[in-house]
Amino acid sequence: MKKRYLSVALVVALAGSMMMTSCIGSFSLTNKLLSWNRQVGNKFVNELVFFAFWVIPVYEVSCLADVLVINSIEFWSGTNPVAKGKKVIDGHDGRYLVECDGKGYTITSENDGSIVRLDFDADRQTWSVDAGQGAMPFMTFVDDNHVSMPAADGTMQTVELSQAGVMAYSQSAATGLFASR
Repeated sequence: MKKRYLSVALVVALAGSMMMTSCIGSFSLTNKLLSWNRQVGNKFVNELVFFAFWVIPVYEVSCLADVLVINSIEFWSGTNPVAKGKKVIDGHDGRYLVECDGKGYTITSENDGSIVRLDFDADRQTWSVDAGQGAMPFMTFVDDNHVSMPAADGTMQTVELSQAGVMAYSQSAATGLFASR
């Protein structure tokens, strides 16, 4: 009888905690696990690992940890502890070390040691870039469908978040780049 009450209490507590947060979260732990699985090998190996992780309940545990613990930390603190970390990226012109601290990214070129910092200001909904000469805002979220970005003439231009909007901005930036040369 006591075991049944404990089970019911646990289910009610879990359901209540999920209904009280109102934050979807980024599910960083589960996404990192899935991303790792995609890089294991060819599609057949990936499928076998996926199936094994589903049977062993690795995915279930990671999803539950995201929903109950990590999502709550992200909701209350504004940062995701799993999102932090380092990754080496091989680009077309060299290798880069990307470090995430939960608020932004530090990108270090292994070629020349140059450092670029990308930061997000949640209050102003603005991403800024600092390449050593001070932070400069480069994208501010206006609403769900628009951002404000620098135009070639130095003013800010509203860009629609669609394929057409991004293409129009790209063309105006390229035109401005060629006009300034």
